[in-house]
Parts: sequence; structure tokens; C-alpha cells
Amino acid sequence: MAKLKVFISSVQKEFIRERQRLFNYLISDPLLGLFFEPFIFENLPASDRKVETAYINEVSKSDIYIGLFGFDYGYEDSKGISPTEREFDEATKQYKTRLIYVKGDVVSNRNPKMSALIQKVGLDLIRKHFTTEAELITSVYASLVSYLKEKEIIRTGPFDAAFNERATIDDLDFDKIEEFVHLAKAKRGFPLPIDAKPEIILTHLNLLEDNRISNAAILLFGKKPQRFFITSEIKCAHFHGYDIVKPIPSYQVYKGDVFQLVNQAVDFVLSKITLSVGTREESIQVPVTYELPQAAVTEAIVNAVVHRDYTSNASVQVMLFKDRLEIWNPGTLPFGLTTQKLRHPHNSIPANPLLAEPMYLSGYIERMGTGTGDIIRLCNEKNLKEPEYIQEENFRTVIWRTLNTPLRQATRQATRQATRQGTGEVSEVSEVIKRIVLVINREMKRLEIQELLGLKDRENFVLNYLTPALESAYIEMTIPDIPTHQDQRYRLTTKGIVLKKNLEKSKKSS
Repeated sequence: MAKLKVFISSVQKEFIRERQRLFNYLISDPLLGLFFEPFIFENLPASDRKVETAYINEVSKSDIYIGLFGFDYGYEDSKGISPTEREFDEATKQYKTRLIYVKGDVVSNRNPKMSALIQKVGLDLIRKHFTTEAELITSVYASLVSYLKEKEIIRTGPFDAAFNERATIDDLDFDKIEEFVHLAKAKRGFPLPIDAKPEIILTHLNLLEDNRISNAAILLFGKKPQRFFITSEIKCAHFHGYDIVKPIPSYQVYKGDVFQLVNQAVDFVLSKITLSVGTREESIQVPVTYELPQAAVTEAIVNAVVHRDYTSNASVQVMLFKDRLEIWNPGTLPFGLTTQKLRHPHNSIPANPLLAEPMYLSGYIERMGTGTGDIIRLCNEKNLKEPEYIQEENFRTVIWRTLNTPLRQATRQATRQATRQGTGEVSEVSEVIKRIVLVINREMKRLEIQELLGLKDRENFVLNYLTPALESAYIEMTIPDIPTHQDQRYRLTTKGIVLKKNLEKSKKSS
């Protein structure tokens, strides 16, 4: 079949960059590129036709009109009408499919004529708001996929954009949605208010339509996502050697929404790698540095969660070996993208675009298409061997560790000495207890300790860090009779003070 022509609104200077980005995206996307042929005014060859006649003619030849409405009204003809309004009126007159995207939500800064045009559009069309290019592209993608499905041109779509026939909005956790809005407003200036109804927020994110929720909505905000997608979990394993061998010393299977999965998996890795704790001579707040760059570990795990094939029976796997960290992702690179291209700036082609956008808005992804390069840069800054990207039956990211172990040897020696002095025992204290002991100064709240260690998942921190340190009597509560008291703090016991002194002494002598 012939490709459907998409007219992207014409000559307004405000949207020069957005028009070009949309054009490039539509011609390069593996799915949309099969069905749509975009047009932007910049690509029109020179001719002696009047500008007004040229763009009206292109609207007439198009199947879909994409209107980008911003703050400026633009050039006005002799009748005081801008090309943008002329285009929209022509598309309306000829019964074209009209998709309207409005930039921002600040009415006071908008040209009155543009505000009037937006109001006119709103009489019979649903408008989508956007603030960034990424939001615009995601919205256009979702709208065009919906168009193809409605016209029965395709019967399948991206996994995350498909509506789930078994789930309803009651399967979503509204508290998670509110928490997301708080974070997205702080990180990216999310345009909707915190008290907006969940239905409005989900619709804005293209996760809800006609009371149907998408697979992405369940993965992002579901009460129990694994009820619908059994393999949407992360398996984490820690091996003391260089190969996969049984029994596995430490193994965890994490479940929850995608934010929880990322936080839990990152915290698992951080709990197993070497941690360096500075002194307060260097900073008012004790500096904490991990052997591997936290941002690189997070980026690699986020990529695996966002880009994985959710139709696969396999799960994301995070495996820590003596010399490396491997993240396995069930899936393959998009057509045209190679492991070599990942080492350089490249187009972002997310396998699950509706999943990727909220991860970006909440700060889990910094910029589209730069994540793999950021991992390389961060590891180079730590003088680590350059990471590897491997495509075989699955996709793997390999981040290499440093094999220098003086700090580990020193802390082991200090632990043996401290335990003999404090309790008479000779068994080593676990690594997580050492970390809490090293960072606690006087009396501190749980969140303060957790943030110092760079950990995000509260449940993981309480279960694997705080509780063992309390049960081993290295720390104690300031209000032990009311463990959940809002003013609860934690401090070192005499036993903990002895351990901390020996750890710091061994570090200075190493």
C-alpha cells in the first residue's frame, strides 16, 4: 500500500527544531516509517508558487494533519490570519485527520490570537500538551499507532502501547502516580498539577484511552505488575569468582513496578561492590564513593528494563562477578542500530516508548540516545576498562570492575580485630554493617543514612542494612519502645564505635 502522507504544520519559526525532529523520527522509526511519509515546509523545493498556495496544496494532498501550536501566532496575511490557522481550517474543511499538540500550559505568555485558535480547536478535538521534544515525539507516536489500529492497517503494536484486556484502572496504584508527578515536576517540570486526577495524568502520558489502560501503565504504576506479566522481574546474582557456578552465594528475584525493579537491582549491586568512605576532614558530610560509578550502573539497568522484549519468557538478569558486572536483557537491538553505534551519539529508538518517557520524566534517563555513551564516559572517568555491549541471543552490557583489593583486605583485618575486642567473636562482620557503621555520625534518621549510601529502595535498605545492624547490636534506636516514631534516629553502640575506630584505623594504615 502507498504510504500515508503526514503534514507537519508549516512555517512557524517557533517549531523549526521540533518539525525536523518529528520528520527524522517518522522516516527512521521501524514501524511508523513503513506506513507514513512526513512533510515539512523546509523540504519543499524552490518554485515560483506563492507560499500560501504551496502549503495549502500540501495540506490537501495529506492524509493526516499534525498541528503544533505554541506561544506565537506567527506571520499574518492581509486578513490577519496566520499560516498555521489557514492550514488547520483547510484540514478541517477537507475532513483530514487532525492531531493537535499544544506546547506548555502557561496561558499568560501566549499570543491572544494563538489562545483563540487553541480554543477553537478544542471545540471538537482533543489536544495533547507537551513541554519537551521527547514528550511530543512520544505523543505523536502513540497517536499514529492508534490511527493505524483504528483503520485496521495494523492489528498489533509495540508491547507497551497495547491495551491490556484483563486489567482495569483499579489495578493501578494511585499513590504511585502521585509520587511520579512529584518527581517528574522536580526533575523535568512536568506540566500537570500534583492534584490532577489520575485519569488525566494517564491520558497525558498516553497510557489511558476510553477507560482502557496500556501495558505500560501496569508496568509503571500497577499494584501487582507480575500478576499480568510474570517475567517482568529482575534476577540478581553475586558470584565470588569469574563464572556462573552453583551454589550461588547471593541470589535475589525482585518484583514490583519498573521503578522498584531498577531501585532494587541497583541497590543489590551497590551492596556487593567495594565502598570507600572518606572523612569529615574532606567534607562536612562524609563522602561515599563506590568502586563502580552509580550512574553507570543505574543507566545500564534502566536500559535493560526499558528496552527489553516483554513478550519473552526470559527476565532481565543482573550478575556480579569478581571482575565485572553483566546486565542481560531479553531482546535485540532495533534494526539499523549496532553495538558499535552504541558507543557514539545515536538516534533513540526505544522498544517501549511509552515506558521510556515516564522514566525520562522522573530522571531515570538523562537524555534520549546518550545513555550507552554516558556509561562509557563514567567508567573512563573512574579509570576502569571500557564497558562492552554484546548482542547474541540476548543483549548484554558488561561493566568491568577494578581488581585492586587493598581496601577490602584492610576492612577484613579491621573487622576481625573489632569483633574480638567488642564481643570475643572471630567471625567477620557483613559488608553492609560496616557501611552503616562508617557513615553514621552521632544520631541520624533512616533516610539520612540511606541517602548517604546512595540507596533508593526503602524496603531493601531496612531489610538488608538497618535490621542486620540492629540485630547485631552495632547500632541502636534512640526511641526503641516506638520503632516507627517520626523522630526515630539511629546511633552507634559501644560495639559499633569500636568497629568504626578499627575500620578507620586500618584504612589510614593501608
